[in-house]
Amino acid sequence: MFDPFTGAATTAGDTAELPAAARLGLEPPRYCARCGRRMIVQIAPDGWWARCSRHGTIDSWRDEER
Repeated sequence: MFDPFTGAATTAGDTAELPAAARLGLEPPRYCARCGRRMIVQIAPDGWWARCSRHGTIDSWRDEER
């Protein structure tokens, strides 16, 4: 597992502090939480999406992988 905002490796017990914008759902993740790769991120006026080349796309509208 990896931190989606820093890309740092995490363990099951880690409780990293999220940025305030991320807690509100306004800041998109920049790194894939599964593999730690940098993701392609697109920000729009009504939301955002982020795509990992290996694990697919997540977005702020559904907040799930496609």
